[in-house]
Amino acid sequence: MKRYIVVLSALLVALGVAPAANATGSTSLVVLGDSYASGTGAGSYQDGTAGNCWRSGNSYGEQVAARLREAGRLGSFTNVSCSGAATADLAQPFKDRPAQLDALERGTNLVLLTVGTNDIDYATYGGICVQADCTGAPTEAILARLPQMGTNVTGLLTEIRKRSPHARVVVVGYGRQVSTSDNPAGVPLDPICGEGILTTAERSEGNKVADGIDATLRSAVAKARHSGVNATFASPFSRPGTFDGHALCESGTPFLRGFDALAPGQEGPEAVFHPNVEGQTALASLVRA
Repeated sequence: MKRYIVVLSALLVALGVAPAANATGSTSLVVLGDSYASGTGAGSYQDGTAGNCWRSGNSYGEQVAARLREAGRLGSFTNVSCSGAATADLAQPFKDRPAQLDALERGTNLVLLTVGTNDIDYATYGGICVQADCTGAPTEAILARLPQMGTNVTGLLTEIRKRSPHARVVVVGYGRQVSTSDNPAGVPLDPICGEGILTTAERSEGNKVADGIDATLRSAVAKARHSGVNATFASPFSRPGTFDGHALCESGTPFLRGFDALAPGQEGPEAVFHPNVEGQTALASLVRA
């Protein structure tokens, strides 16, 4: 009987007829996480999410889902990501919405996730860099919180596996928000790059934190994988050329929002240092790769 099944399967393939298991192998996708996952700063917000979760139709998760749908490979799609969410918030109601983890089902087979920086108040740190001086003690304080963030993310990945044991989890990183050096000469830049706002020293120390976040997430994913979680880390640093030159205050077209987010009719401070449409598209390409 076993030989018969093998021969029959081979015959079906030869005839161009997919076995039943492949015919039903569609993707059940769930998007979880914070403002980078929800697409804060990328516009086209879903009804009822502007001003709270800021869930954008241009987010990387929505773009990945659209590509899967076009290919006829999307079975189901749920996006419950929400701006401001820390790892602990995914397990409980947040901003009057159900716990994000409740969107997971046993049949979920793909989870996209960006989370961690709200555990360490990264947005507050960025505000200090813009409004005051974040070098020295503020930088050391946030770096000291990275190990706990990593532990939190590993624990979250383990919980995702419990709820969706067959899911592959792609953790998408944050990358760098500003250049590592002085402004390039003769290039029009966002006002956030203006004289005295982000000094060279602040950019250097800020990127030390950004690099630390990336390394912490990479380590957290590796630990989760060691425990049996099917997790992958998609880091903006992993594909040279995709994000190079596109941080704020660099010569390329910026992939992030700066003070333009503070203009009348725009999202406000919540969108500063967040990916714009181009940035979310780059993250989507990173996930697909």
